Amino acid sequence: MLEKNFDPKTAEPRLYAAWESSGAFAPTSDPAAEPFSIVIPPPNVTGSLHIGHALNNTLQDVLTRFERMRGKAALWLPGTDHAGIATQMVVERQLAAAGNQSRRDMGREDFIAKVWEWKAESGGTITNQLRRLGASCDWSRERFTLDEGLSAAVRKVFVTLYKQKLIYRDKRLVNWDPQFQTAISDIEVEQREVDGAYYHFAYPLEDGSGEIVVATTRPETMLGDTAVAVNAKDPRYTHLIGRAVRLPIVNRPVPIIADDYADPEKGSGAVKITPAHDFNDYQVGKRNNLPLINIFDPQARLNENAPKEYQGLDRFAARKKVVAEFEALGLLREIEKTRHAVPHGDRSGVVIEPYLTDQWYVDAKTLAQPAIKAVEEGRTVLEPKNWEKTYFEWMRNIEPWCVSRQLWWGHRIPAWYGPDGKIFVEETEEAAKAAAREHYGHDEPLRQDEDVLDTWFSSGLWPFSTLGWPDKTADLERFYPTHTLVTGFDIIFYWVARMMMLGIHFTGEVPFKRVFFNALVRDAKGAKMSKSKGNVMDPLELVDQYGADALRFTLTAMSGQARDIKLSTQRIEGYRNFGTKLWNATRFTQMNGCARAEGFDPAKVEGVLNRWIVGETARAAQTVTAALEGCGFDEATNGLYRFIWNTYCDWYVELAKPLLNGADEAAKAETQATAAWVLDVILKLLHPVMPYITEELWNQTADLGAPRAQGMLITAQWPVLPSSLIDAAADAEIGLVIAAVSEGRSVRAELNVPPGAKPALLVVEATDAQRKVFTTNASVIGQTLRVSEVRFEAAIPEGAIPFVVDGATLALPVAEFIDLAAERARLAKEIATHASDIAHVNKKLGNPAFVANAKEEVVEENRERLAESEAAKAKLESALSRLEAAV
Repeated sequence: MLEKNFDPKTAEPRLYAAWESSGAFAPTSDPAAEPFSIVIPPPNVTGSLHIGHALNNTLQDVLTRFERMRGKAALWLPGTDHAGIATQMVVERQLAAAGNQSRRDMGREDFIAKVWEWKAESGGTITNQLRRLGASCDWSRERFTLDEGLSAAVRKVFVTLYKQKLIYRDKRLVNWDPQFQTAISDIEVEQREVDGAYYHFAYPLEDGSGEIVVATTRPETMLGDTAVAVNAKDPRYTHLIGRAVRLPIVNRPVPIIADDYADPEKGSGAVKITPAHDFNDYQVGKRNNLPLINIFDPQARLNENAPKEYQGLDRFAARKKVVAEFEALGLLREIEKTRHAVPHGDRSGVVIEPYLTDQWYVDAKTLAQPAIKAVEEGRTVLEPKNWEKTYFEWMRNIEPWCVSRQLWWGHRIPAWYGPDGKIFVEETEEAAKAAAREHYGHDEPLRQDEDVLDTWFSSGLWPFSTLGWPDKTADLERFYPTHTLVTGFDIIFYWVARMMMLGIHFTGEVPFKRVFFNALVRDAKGAKMSKSKGNVMDPLELVDQYGADALRFTLTAMSGQARDIKLSTQRIEGYRNFGTKLWNATRFTQMNGCARAEGFDPAKVEGVLNRWIVGETARAAQTVTAALEGCGFDEATNGLYRFIWNTYCDWYVELAKPLLNGADEAAKAETQATAAWVLDVILKLLHPVMPYITEELWNQTADLGAPRAQGMLITAQWPVLPSSLIDAAADAEIGLVIAAVSEGRSVRAELNVPPGAKPALLVVEATDAQRKVFTTNASVIGQTLRVSEVRFEAAIPEGAIPFVVDGATLALPVAEFIDLAAERARLAKEIATHASDIAHVNKKLGNPAFVANAKEEVVEENRERLAESEAAKAKLESALSRLEAAV
């Protein structure tokens, strides 16, 4: 007999160990099995599990377990990303805290050794946490972006692209982190709202005939101005186009140019142009052939291109000095306080500078074309489909991809420089030396490029490098292209697009057939989670409190394709109760002798209740299967919830009690066998979402009746049930009983009929077939609806509450149990309260200023409140109309 409760704390580690040691996570070796593969979005080796990871990996595990049970060779390939800047920062901080040398004091080789040491000790944190979630990855194939095989793939890709002229060196603007002194990607830039100011500066015309006023939030950059732009259609400035201003402080002539970037509606309509320190200005500079003057050094201090008295100053000290000098010159026209977004490094927390520097670039525009075509032709499908527009827009306007980083931890760029600056790009130093020898006619000393590659470069190869490419491995042959990628929409550009570009270029195939973008997890009120708000939910704490199954079911059930997830502990607790409901239903079946019968055939059951539940089981299996095939995770889990809780645990178990306790032994035996068969199907259907409790129930019920064909549930066969099991006559009969009991219960609840009261159920108008159903099932209806009898009447008597079910008119005479007049007054009062609340919320939502200015979560909260009030009011009005019909 089952224990009274399921204990996740003891069961989860035991069950996971059994799965892993059994080899169940590895794909079947059956060569006839259809392959299904997923590569994990590799979490940072520095990372620990957050709620976004929990969602993303739960959905991957659901798909993997589902396809594994369908007999496919299901591979979920795990691994971690070396996370260049994040990992380097962790180790540097550890060195600083210990009072040891800095990395530059240690030297590159010793520092890299230290990072590897840290990785060996602490780098497996997140993979162990994924195990706690129930992730059934094939850990025997685990990869790391810096392991030897992947590193070889990275070198080959870099060298090949270089020799194809798709990688090159160029001097362009990048996001520069002055603390780490490296270029960083856009995803590592965080826009933060800060207090600032627009400084309105007057630039005197060179001929002394007047001035032109510009506004900037970054006064220090004016030292690198090379133009002032105005709009050619702005009548205030057309006469100045082609003339020049004398740049204050620097005392350099600067041309006034015409460019559409200058907006006549903004500020003065004139814009200072600093091509070396602003991305928009850089484009203006390119269009107008302006010189680029870099005034910063790598630490964002003023360099030799600034006036002598500014050289060596920190950028913010230079800002104050520029403003003071403009004021002293009488050229400061206004300081306008503002609050604006300023880019910060997400790791360093310092203000990021657009910085002109030599870097390595990939010709992304060329690589993007086949990747665009693949999605256009449907060879890779993006779901939800609306993300295609975002993908196409970015890919069609793609900029060169800066792939070099001024770090030490990462894939060092395989480029060597000769004494004259000649570049030799090869996979190994030996090959570079050979190329140099051929070029120079003799050996020359070579110096390897100090930079490493952007982390997204190596992770862009992930779907094929992890399977052994460039070698033609069995795994690559079998599992590439992968089937589904589950990832967040925030990395569609940084990762998904780059995998598409590189995968197609190097394998000739798309890297995945389908991409499913999961939602963002927000708090219960719809606000984005952040440490500063104090609303972050730790998935490991939730697993400790409610069990992994409850968290997994919650995340899966709420992961609709068109909305974010508003996560609350109440929902998680509710789904834990769902698991408890299934556990208790299994205990009930055990206590009532429900066991598998040898040779049981669901198509041959005779009892109407059993024919009905067999058909409902077939429907549920078809619904869940179709939903999971289409990544309709919420549809699958909601279907499971309705079938398991409502159909099986509530209605079937309740309606089966008279049969299980009755004298008809044949009916009893059939019901026991049917209940056991349905329970086995339930455990299979629910397993991908709630693997732990289902595996435990599967094991605990293994000895009940006939032996199962399968061993552990994780490798059991997915149920494929034909529509022929659905019995229309049984559906109609049991459906009528359930509808009558449900509607009768609603009437009792709405009118506050005491639980102990037992009125009769009156059948007033019904077809002959319906009358037969009510007669045959009178005993069951009496027990479940708590009525004294089922009686046929010609008319509705006074004091009886009528209701209609499937065209039949029924009634409950309740006047002797409640005060009808008092109940009518109560309902009217509650309706008025809801009406007032609806009017109040409607007024708010009808105010455009409220909708525009209130926080998104506040607006959504009011919309939900309105919907709840309207639904409650409608229900009360229905009850009141019933009550009035009874008088």
